[in-house]
Amino acid sequence: MTQHSTYGDGSQLEGQEKNQLIRQRFGAVAGAYVGSAVHAQGPDLPWLVEAAALDGSETVVDLATGAGHAAYALAPFAREVIAIDFTVPMLEASEKQAQELNLTNIHFVEGDAHALPLMNQSVEVLVCRLAAHHFIDVALAVREWARVLKPGGKLLLIDSIGAEDPAVDEYVNEIEVLRDPSHVRNHSVSAWLDLLKQAGIEGRHQRTWGIHMDVPTWTQRQRTPAPNVERILHLFATATPEARSFLNIEQDNDGVYTFDLPAALITGIRV
Repeated sequence: MTQHSTYGDGSQLEGQEKNQLIRQRFGAVAGAYVGSAVHAQGPDLPWLVEAAALDGSETVVDLATGAGHAAYALAPFAREVIAIDFTVPMLEASEKQAQELNLTNIHFVEGDAHALPLMNQSVEVLVCRLAAHHFIDVALAVREWARVLKPGGKLLLIDSIGAEDPAVDEYVNEIEVLRDPSHVRNHSVSAWLDLLKQAGIEGRHQRTWGIHMDVPTWTQRQRTPAPNVERILHLFATATPEARSFLNIEQDNDGVYTFDLPAALITGIRV
């Protein structure tokens, strides 16, 4: 598929540079994400299947499929799954894994979340799991979801979320960018519901949970530079009580920081 990089806010050049950074970083660590326990074994995968409630007739889009774990979970229950990503090494690793799992109804397609290679009102279900925080223009991406979903079609969104408190929200996103400069923003639940409503998708917050992390594993998966890791550790050590509570920051007996990155499942219906 042709890769598109035109955005509704910010310059086209800025978007292209950010996209190139995403491709470079995730292309280099594609194998790590296929085997990542956070992505492959998260409790949200059964919740995703339950919320999808597929009957076997649906075309499902797994947008920004990454290592493909949402596609693998949903494929046995769908007519077909179109797994879209614009990082080719990720697609290649995911396609290989799908073959090993004997999942023959997943089609892997190169494409940009901001300009989906899909016709208007062409899919019944669209899934986006643990990826939307990388979107340059999230409002444009959400409008694309609304464009390709059939009326009454279902959205299933899972992503790390920001805080409703502006100071804590800024703190969380600072840490995320230090760890991975291709990160754009974790949005709060209320921000997500507003974005969906503006695009014509009636959203509902289904559940929130914490994705348990330790700083060494979390940063090594993205090959975070040592100075950035040191800055993250400093921010954890000096966190405000509000930030410490939001992330459930703790330090074990070996001095390793652990935390729970809040995530949410939000469903929506295209009106």
